[in-house]
Amino acid sequence: MRTVSDFGARGDGQTDDTQALQRALDEGGGHLVLAPGTYLIHRPLRVDLRQTGRVGIAGADGCATLVMRGAGPALKLVGSHEGTASPQSLTTQVLQNERLPTVSGLEIVGEHPEAIGIHLEALWQPTLSGVHVRDCLHGIHVYRQNRNLIISACHVHHCHGIGVFYDHVNLHQSNILGCHISYNRGGGIKVLESEIRNLQITGNDIEYNVDHEAAESADIWIESRLSSVREGTIASNTIQAVPSPGGANIRIRGWDDASRHKVGHWAISGNLISSQQVNIHLAYARNVVITGNVFYSGHERSLRFEQCDQIILGSNGIDRNPDYRVETGDGVLFDRCDGCLMTGMVLKGSRGAGPDAAAVEIRGSTAVRVAECQILEAEPCGVLLQDSADCAVTGCTIRDRRQPARLIEAIRVVGGANNLVERNLTD
Repeated sequence: MRTVSDFGARGDGQTDDTQALQRALDEGGGHLVLAPGTYLIHRPLRVDLRQTGRVGIAGADGCATLVMRGAGPALKLVGSHEGTASPQSLTTQVLQNERLPTVSGLEIVGEHPEAIGIHLEALWQPTLSGVHVRDCLHGIHVYRQNRNLIISACHVHHCHGIGVFYDHVNLHQSNILGCHISYNRGGGIKVLESEIRNLQITGNDIEYNVDHEAAESADIWIESRLSSVREGTIASNTIQAVPSPGGANIRIRGWDDASRHKVGHWAISGNLISSQQVNIHLAYARNVVITGNVFYSGHERSLRFEQCDQIILGSNGIDRNPDYRVETGDGVLFDRCDGCLMTGMVLKGSRGAGPDAAAVEIRGSTAVRVAECQILEAEPCGVLLQDSADCAVTGCTIRDRRQPARLIEAIRVVGGANNLVERNLTD
């Protein structure tokens, strides 16, 4: 097995190894190992699978470091795949010579303000495992056509842009699992103007991806705009941050009221989500199921839904532990939503922002049902129905057992028509 030292790379942290590493990638014959050391590069190392054939780049199980001192990606992997994962769409070139490009066991450090860790483009089955990227503009940049991408057991840390960036990509079947993605100012995982199906984000630690100088921040941030992002899962992650302007732990946002169907068919379950202005913010989304999560310290709101269809909330807990001394808003807001269900939820200590607010607010919405929920120690109101129609609040316990109680009104109905309020246990 040849290593990069066979091509003249020194890895001594002082020599410019750019030319030697590029020669190793061009001539190394596929499996290339970086021996332990620190390799300085000043321009992108380009891997064109159309020329090199199959590629596996290994970094001595984390003992090799690439230091990028120029602009652009430290590693740029490019292929020719323009199809899907269907066998009928795979060319002989892709199937035999380009499949499964792999990067493993490598650290990449940015020492240029426009340095990027890894760039992936027009690839089939790209797989990143055990990679550590830090101090770059973006950590992992996924661009254009890609299929069957796996990012596992990776660390993407302290980038001044985005940790994992799906940028104008057409992609099906992508898994991010078992990773630490944290302290990336432009977002932990961000999807922008992309056509995506089957994005699975599972078992990760995604934390403190905020920019206090920006108008918005998010740990997981999906901007559909005029594209469509569907069929995704966010499960069994820890997602937390600190309050920031326009901040959300998870933000999934479509473009306008006429295109709610462009973003949706998502399951968000089994996560611990905390400590931002909003824990989950959905706008112009359709058919998102949120269940089995633990929410706390949503400083403005735990859950904020704007102009959404078919949002299903079930068996989540919203709480603020007494050990966390800062009082937060928490609670749920449905704003101009339709056909939503909230059932089996437990909310404790949720506070509406202002005298006309409530722990659960349903504003300008239709066919929203709140059923069999426990809304305890809320203030100043438990549930607000305002200018809404065909909504129901049934079978809930809405009480304040504190002394003195701060709950002024359990359920308030303002305007609207054809709403049902029945079988609730209130003070």
